[in-house]
Amino acid sequence: MLRRMSLYLMTTLCCVVLWTHGPAQDNLRTQLFDETDKVLAEAKEKNAHLYAPRSFAQGMENYREAEEKFQRGKNIEDIREGLTRAASFFRKALNGVRVGEVTFSSVMAARADALSADGQKYSAETWKRAEDRFRSAAEQLEDGDMNDAKKEAGEAETLFRASELGAIQANYLSPARSLLVIAEQKDVRDNAPKTLARARKLSAEAEALLQQNRYDTDEARQLAQLAKYEAAHAIYLNETIKALKRDDREFEDVLLAAEEPLQQIANALDVHIEFDKGLEASTQDLLAAVKKQEQHVQQLSETSKRQEQEVANLRQQVASMEGRLGSLTETEKNLQQKLELQRQQEESVTEVDKMFSPGEGSVLRDGNNIVIRLYGLTFPVGKNIIEPQFFPLLSKVQEAIRKFPGCQVAVEGHTDSQGSDLTNQRLSESRAEAVEQYLKANMGSSIPVMSHGYGESRPVASNDNAEGRTKNRRIDIVIVPAWAIVGSK
Repeated sequence: MLRRMSLYLMTTLCCVVLWTHGPAQDNLRTQLFDETDKVLAEAKEKNAHLYAPRSFAQGMENYREAEEKFQRGKNIEDIREGLTRAASFFRKALNGVRVGEVTFSSVMAARADALSADGQKYSAETWKRAEDRFRSAAEQLEDGDMNDAKKEAGEAETLFRASELGAIQANYLSPARSLLVIAEQKDVRDNAPKTLARARKLSAEAEALLQQNRYDTDEARQLAQLAKYEAAHAIYLNETIKALKRDDREFEDVLLAAEEPLQQIANALDVHIEFDKGLEASTQDLLAAVKKQEQHVQQLSETSKRQEQEVANLRQQVASMEGRLGSLTETEKNLQQKLELQRQQEESVTEVDKMFSPGEGSVLRDGNNIVIRLYGLTFPVGKNIIEPQFFPLLSKVQEAIRKFPGCQVAVEGHTDSQGSDLTNQRLSESRAEAVEQYLKANMGSSIPVMSHGYGESRPVASNDNAEGRTKNRRIDIVIVPAWAIVGSK
């Protein structure tokens, strides 16, 4: 009994001492929480909160209680017991993940597609119903009721698909529909009936396409954008024609006004045009002038390329002559130094590879370059905002870059194939630029950083499934080591 009390007092005294010293307290927390933290991280990475919500919630409840007791300096054994219970629930949830991944594969794919379409925002009510139904299905599976779990999952999948379609329609068709309503209110059909009819037709075709195939939205988006344009065009024509009628303008006034923009373009191109043969003839003259300008620009570009090649050849000749003038001993010395530098670089690559977990990214070689493929860095749908939760991951990237003194860095943005080529290109560029600016802001100008966007042109997985599309939506950090930079020594 005395021995047990002595042990308890010693343990309590150690806790008091450790909790009064910041670094020591951090070290104690690591010792206590390390194993449970690893299981929790794995559970989060595998979406255990979706596949086994009850077990995961019970684990989190015990984990938070243990964390609260630790902060308040409670008994270590009580904290350990709470963490043991938490880890047990997390492991139970992970077992549920293995069953859930098979049972809920199709509903998870539907959920990912709805999430990608921003169903949470544009079809919020249906999204919430789908989430509630999916949680119910997962709880049924935890209870061992496979039949009811599959039934509820099927209903959740239907709701997720409805949320996705609703979001797509809201994103693409709402602007056109809003303008068509305004056109009705303004009685546009009285003055621009043909243009208004075309807008309605395009809107209907876009909606029909979305109903038929929600996964290939490029054509539907283009039709919706055209519908929006034609609706706005009809409203403009209506207002213009009403003004002409109100001011009692003549046809001659209208034609003379139409000539003015063409004349301004002609003045800018330094081209003489005449309107005695109508607008068509002067338009052809302007097009011919533009084509001539394009040919001139192309010739200048080709001349510039030839000059650059000539300069490169001269530099190569100079470098060759300098090499022949050097002694053989010095050449061997330089070679040895380069080989030693490369060996050091290989060691750095191995170290960098160990820095990133599979969920954060992968490190690979592309010739002499090192590529950090950041699967773990994601952005809100259609945006280029870096959220604070990803700052630790980008800190790892900075640490990795610093292992290659004198290197150059290129940030490459990539998207999946959903959406138009132009939208994906712009989105990849803006996201890559956001990461570039973040790195520059945190690393200074000592290491050159640039960014490029490649849109959907460089996939690393199939775009036919949610997992592949997730991998294709990525940021690649390309590190060009000093010894691989052309002209470096």
